[in-house]
Amino acid sequence: MTRIGLISDTHGLLRPQALAALAGCAHIVHAGDIGDPAILDALARIAPVSAVRGNNDREPWAENVPEQLGFKVAGLRVHLLHEIAHLRLESLSPKPQVVIYGHSHKPLVERCDGLLYVNPGSAGPRRFRLPVSVAELLVDESGAPSARIIELVSD
Repeated sequence: MTRIGLISDTHGLLRPQALAALAGCAHIVHAGDIGDPAILDALARIAPVSAVRGNNDREPWAENVPEQLGFKVAGLRVHLLHEIAHLRLESLSPKPQVVIYGHSHKPLVERCDGLLYVNPGSAGPRRFRLPVSVAELLVDESGAPSARIIELVSD
């Protein structure tokens, strides 16, 4: 079983609970609104990181972070973006098996038309009454993906 950590919408705040939840992951994916490049550095001390910039990542350091990213991890084809509204599946070849996104701060794991969609929610400052969370993407021995939301104890 391979465990991939998913995090989004940190907005410059990397909680110790998020680091603890991501410890031991083989790879970490950040779905944007990073807020501070030091967050990517801290995550990279745990595992290799794939990241995209979000709509709030406007500083010069974020110019080198892509808006969308297609990659393979643990044999899975993954497409990463910040806002799901910007997804154009018909333009992606080959089609991903997993789509990871953020922006809404609402954690979600959903299967639709053979794809696994995961929004890890927000691990940064609390917004409204939404949970503070990360997620994990699990890849079993057969290569099948599953995911779960990990709600973080927070303020």
